[in-house]
Amino acid sequence: MSRDEIFEKVQEVLVDALGVDDDEVTPDASLTADLGAESIDFLDIVFKLEQAFGFKIQQGELFPENVTENPEFVQDGRVTDKGLAALKQRLPHADFSKFEQNPEVTKVAEIFTVNAVVNFVDRKLQTVES
Repeated sequence: MSRDEIFEKVQEVLVDALGVDDDEVTPDASLTADLGAESIDFLDIVFKLEQAFGFKIQQGELFPENVTENPEFVQDGRVTDKGLAALKQRLPHADFSKFEQNPEVTKVAEIFTVNAVVNFVDRKLQTVES
């Protein structure tokens, strides 16, 4: 499956799950800031991705849980270097370049972009095929 085909399917899933228009679902769009996703929507997105692509997504695999609640990972409202390393390890599909410039806890959700979901699906499909 090509990256464009994956993007189109991810776009369909997000349009359906979030009630947004196709043209709003761009690669750089943040699921929360740009598309209005809330925590309950992430469960729906995972379910719909599983259906669309035919694989299972483990709990916390696409959207990790409780990372920002660990005191070693967050201090004074900012993600520590150790926390950033943990996030990068758990989210190899996400781009942290923008977040690293201002690692405020309130901005963690912004790393979940449409492109991050496409990267995740692409990696997952490669794993399933091999």
